[in-house]
Amino acid sequence: MEYQNNLNELQIEKKLAGLTHAQSDRLAFIDFSLQFFGHIARTDLIQRFKTGLAASTRDFSTYKELAPHNLILRHQTKSYHRTDAFQPVYKHDPEVILMSLSRGFGNGISTGVQPSEQCFDAVRLIHPNVAIIASIMRAIHNKQGIKCGYVSVSSGETERALVPHSIINNGHRWHVRAYDRKSNSFRDFVSTRFTFVDSIQGPVHVHEASPYDQQWQLIVNIVLVPHPKIKQSKAIEMDYNMADGKLSIRLRAAVAAYVLRQWQVDCSADHTDNHQGCQLALANPEVLELIKNISLAPGAV
Repeated sequence: MEYQNNLNELQIEKKLAGLTHAQSDRLAFIDFSLQFFGHIARTDLIQRFKTGLAASTRDFSTYKELAPHNLILRHQTKSYHRTDAFQPVYKHDPEVILMSLSRGFGNGISTGVQPSEQCFDAVRLIHPNVAIIASIMRAIHNKQGIKCGYVSVSSGETERALVPHSIINNGHRWHVRAYDRKSNSFRDFVSTRFTFVDSIQGPVHVHEASPYDQQWQLIVNIVLVPHPKIKQSKAIEMDYNMADGKLSIRLRAAVAAYVLRQWQVDCSADHTDNHQGCQLALANPEVLELIKNISLAPGAV
């Protein structure tokens, strides 16, 4: 079986090498849409690449030659839908996919970024599994619930029923914002801790959708200033492009505490503790009363 899989991969790579760059872009878009959204129509391809109906038909025919078991045409919706036997034709880098999705994903191509010998990024946690992220994205896109395995620090691995609505980079790692049917509340789930994800068929309840996530819908304004213990405050003002010694940021309440932790903002009332590593202080601590997970922020009570 492994030999057969390797042979199929080699055949696919050979066929892909014979495509023009433009056609490869279009096939990658088909592949991406099936994997992360679960469906794609000819009109999506035409709208995206400004091609004609005949050209889009040829692209789908070529894709079916490469991966005949990946998609099925449903005449009721006039769309091609992902099958359970789906295997991606293109290899998508998890970090690139997540960053691209967060910015409004472009062309479906996801190649790893080549490292530079002159410009370096800090070491990050392990990237989430592409198949897990794709399953969650399909659930979000199609407004479905998921049955999943999830490993938490406190209770280990449990099976949960969630209704996800967003995937967020909190500055430290990617997490999923979802309604948890066990606790009957909206919570954050670390994307690398899912062991499996299966879709739950049927519509979700109204109160499980993002409009009812109060912390997600609530926009708060946090005002940051250089920490009073820092003598050369001008340096901090320049780091954060402050105006008149302040920086105001509007954030969703659900992510505000993550930002305060990531930026090491001293949220104590009088900023006298001089929390180690804090170069910023919160100038309007009253905003903390609006944020539920404020225990994440340095010095917050």
